Amino acid sequence: MATIVKGDLYEQLDGQLHELKRQIRQKSGYPHDPERLKAALQVIIVNPNCVFGTGTIIIDRSRPFDPVKFIGQEGCTIEEEDERSLAITMVNLADISLETTLKESDNGRVQGEEKLRRLKDSGVIRLDAKVFQFFWDNKHFIPESWKGKVVYFDGTVLRSPSGSRCVLCLFWTGGAWDWYCLWLDRGWLAARPSAVLAK
Repeated sequence: MATIVKGDLYEQLDGQLHELKRQIRQKSGYPHDPERLKAALQVIIVNPNCVFGTGTIIIDRSRPFDPVKFIGQEGCTIEEEDERSLAITMVNLADISLETTLKESDNGRVQGEEKLRRLKDSGVIRLDAKVFQFFWDNKHFIPESWKGKVVYFDGTVLRSPSGSRCVLCLFWTGGAWDWYCLWLDRGWLAARPSAVLAK
């Protein structure tokens, strides 16, 4: 059903479009990747519901993930990242898989570092902290099927001021989404999968 856009909403949308034009016309040059802008705009034009509904999400790569700002702890640093995930600016939600790496001999539990090694060996793309941050900032995009699980984003491994390695995760509790940074030296259960893309 079509919607007539008017009033404040029209002015806001018109202002945003003018700002885009201003940025790409400025003499100093466009400050971001114009090809990524083109791709994002094309998705919105062809199928806006794909971006704003349950299809494709757009990851802002103009600024890297800042662990100190997000977690609020000085000295927290990025230890390693999956470079393939860092190159992704659009993700189709249907393409995200939840991987536990568990084997029958694990008896339902795998140590965090071992799980990370298995993910690397499998060749899957481990989604990173910027994808995690997108979901945290836009919780309505988080798939309903993730409720009841703790979903990890192993594409970014953080190191705490104490030297411990950890990864960010999302989980549903008390009727709302929450996040945590779990240590890789702990055992992970089957209900704690990692968000990945096929290689």
